[in-house]
Amino acid sequence: MISIRRVGAFVAALSVAGSLALAGCGSQGGSGGGPSGGDESSAGSASAVKAYDINPVARDRVRDGGLLRWGLNEYPTNWNLNQVDGNLATVKKVIDALMPSAFRSNEKGEISPNTDYLSEGKVTADRPKQVVRLTLNRSARWSDGKPITWEDYKAQWQAMNGKNGDYRVAGTTGYQDIESVRKGKDAYEVVITFAKPFGDWQSLFGPLYPKSTNATPAGFNDGWLNKIPVTAGPFKFASFDQTAKTITIVRDNAWWGERAKLDKIIYRVLESDALVGAFSNGELDTFDVGPSAPDYARAKSTQGAIVRQAAGPDFRHITMNGESAVLSDVNVRRAIAMGINRQAIAQSELQGLDWPIVLLNNHFFMNTQEGYQDNAGEIGVYNVERAKQLLDAAGWKLSGQTRKKNGQELALRFVMPSGLQLTKSEAEIIQSMLSEIGVKVTIHAVPSDDYFTKYVIPGNYDITAFAYVGTPFPVSSGYGQYANATKDSRGQLQWNANLGRIGSPQIDAAMNKATADLDGVRAIADTNAADKLIWEVVNVVTLYQRPQNVAVKDTVANYGARGFYDLKYQDIGFVK
Repeated sequence: MISIRRVGAFVAALSVAGSLALAGCGSQGGSGGGPSGGDESSAGSASAVKAYDINPVARDRVRDGGLLRWGLNEYPTNWNLNQVDGNLATVKKVIDALMPSAFRSNEKGEISPNTDYLSEGKVTADRPKQVVRLTLNRSARWSDGKPITWEDYKAQWQAMNGKNGDYRVAGTTGYQDIESVRKGKDAYEVVITFAKPFGDWQSLFGPLYPKSTNATPAGFNDGWLNKIPVTAGPFKFASFDQTAKTITIVRDNAWWGERAKLDKIIYRVLESDALVGAFSNGELDTFDVGPSAPDYARAKSTQGAIVRQAAGPDFRHITMNGESAVLSDVNVRRAIAMGINRQAIAQSELQGLDWPIVLLNNHFFMNTQEGYQDNAGEIGVYNVERAKQLLDAAGWKLSGQTRKKNGQELALRFVMPSGLQLTKSEAEIIQSMLSEIGVKVTIHAVPSDDYFTKYVIPGNYDITAFAYVGTPFPVSSGYGQYANATKDSRGQLQWNANLGRIGSPQIDAAMNKATADLDGVRAIADTNAADKLIWEVVNVVTLYQRPQNVAVKDTVANYGARGFYDLKYQDIGFVK
């Protein structure tokens, strides 16, 4: 949804070398995936853009054993991907090897049951209410020996449905629409009844955490701080090394599915500008290049390596903090957006990446997805004179080089993670552009590990830029990024995955209508209607669909730029 896709949204997306990303909140199919490998991008690229690029190799041609050294650019502290602080793309890269997901996506964004955990999942009724029945794999067990049953699903729904604001969830999408989760014919059948239709029902319960995690707000919020207490995947947790900044997972021999090919994976965290050097020197087997042309070129020239590239639901953007004093006025935010030449930023960053230089003017659909349309309107057009007019009308009058209002200077603090050249370049370009309309921008670099948890998530910034990592479910994946605030038991506002802290009941209603659509054509129309409202309030200013550029040794199989494809960690390994 930063690097957080994170998830709750896009794993805001969370995780990358070229850009921090949050992870996306769900994963569902339906509304359209990227182009199949070899198809041309609908954005009009001259070269083919692949749906995924993972070097698919049959398991019998993958060597048994081996160590994969995987580079990351931030060291997470919370490993609950469903919790707002843990909703990072870096967390997802680890958790996907360790935890269950009910459904999985192929490279076309088509969804099917993840048979390691689910033998069947289907809608059994749609009137008078939508009912979903999940038949669980009876062999599936948590690493503490307990079976995975309907009770784990019920506990996750109760934690994630938004009724108890003390659970700091990344997003409530879909869970808030469920009326009940109950036991079916036995403990391995889950019957889910929805209070109102939810088209992206397959996006739920991925990842699934055990009942113990979701039982209390304290367990949910803090039970996975600097620890991974239980797993249920082809790999299990082995160790953290806070000094070396490594996370080690190893093959779980108690796993009931196909045996993992690798013996272990060691994730090593370095500053973004150090990752490409470590890869080129043979210290890493893979890292996410992101949209960094210099790193892309250097990684491509590394002997025995390749940069795998695909189109996915990931995008680079600028986010403004609506609770910042000067940005609380929507007209100031509109002026800032119109004072930034997004095309120049995209040109600067995408040049040399073998990727179409096309602006993204939609918050839910990527340029390569069915349903995409440009909804940016006036906000998406670079217009210095109009920006100046808006600021004048808002009472910010030019005084020397900078505008002032009631003696206060119109100054913004651009917070960025240290060591990330891409964001530094963006900040400097934006600083120069906004000076032309009388807005002062100061650049504040902070440690990468603190960027989200101490600055972006708490709203300790004015403006920033990172990437969201999405899923095949455009609305349910992005819902959390744009949802209005809720209140906890003390009456305090909780923005959860909405890092721009800007929302409205109208946007919520529009997104809820889109997620309730069971008809694909109507869902696309309603999603675009919601997108227009988001552009009007100016929360996230999209830049471009981010290319998935993953540098990897050319002997690595079943791993790379995945697009919409959900990796099978048990199949990752080295070619014989």
